[in-house]
Amino acid sequence: MHKTIRIGTRSSQLAMWQANTVAEKLNALGHAAEIVPMKSQGDIVLDKPLYEIGIVGVFTKTLDLALLNDEIDIAVHSMKDVPTGLPKGIVEAAVLERANPYDVLVYNGNLDFLNAEAVIATSSLRRTAQWLNRYPNHRIENLRGNINTRLQKTRKNQWNGAIFAAAGLERLDLLPAPYKILEWMIPAPAQGAIMVVSREDDELLKETLSHINHKKSQIETQIERQFLKTLEGGCSAPIGALARYDEEKQHISFHGILLSLDGREKVEINKSFSMGTENINGADFAKTLLAEGGEELMREYREKRKR
Repeated sequence: MHKTIRIGTRSSQLAMWQANTVAEKLNALGHAAEIVPMKSQGDIVLDKPLYEIGIVGVFTKTLDLALLNDEIDIAVHSMKDVPTGLPKGIVEAAVLERANPYDVLVYNGNLDFLNAEAVIATSSLRRTAQWLNRYPNHRIENLRGNINTRLQKTRKNQWNGAIFAAAGLERLDLLPAPYKILEWMIPAPAQGAIMVVSREDDELLKETLSHINHKKSQIETQIERQFLKTLEGGCSAPIGALARYDEEKQHISFHGILLSLDGREKVEINKSFSMGTENINGADFAKTLLAEGGEELMREYREKRKR
């Protein structure tokens, strides 16, 4: 491949870091690359929680169109932002090695507030529901914007703390003290992973990108996204999933969760097995969860969204 590979990305600091990481990996393989930054609808509309914007692929649609219109050759995304159903003509071409998949609580003062009334900031339905399930006496405030903006708001406001994805803070070296990794909180499916997509018919480029694919991360995120796709039913909901693949032991563990919006109800599934002992498919885990109470939660959620 002799042409310069045009890499489409959102223009935020974190997105640019991700795109530059892909560019460096392509450079190491002998390919020239250039970054093409763009603004998504999710970057422009900051006064509403993401679930209220009502656009599927709020962070990816602009790049999808640019890719299909041959304005860029590949697009780089935070994988957790990518809809489980990719647009026709676009395919997953690589998943980079996954970073820390967990959420982190950045807080002011000390953690005494955990056992009292408190205010926690996040715009995520998943984080909100899991937090309220654990701390029902706390109140949630909406928090939008890029990482730097959200950190500034956290320090400026009288909130007790705010929840972030650990991977973003760590990648930009912005993890502030004090903080606490929330290993009890099940992350968003594919959180911490970077996805590269290309046009389906670009065989040469897909072959090139296969050399930067991280198989372990691809396996984990595939299971999580299968789980999410089966549960979603066309809408966003408080869903968490985490698959962990031990390559040496050929062992996979999976934890999935679905909650009501207020966090009062939850259903979850834990699976652990060796590779090859059964057909590993996140969709099957989702079906089990739906049969054990998840279907009722999803039905209630859809009804609330219609109001």
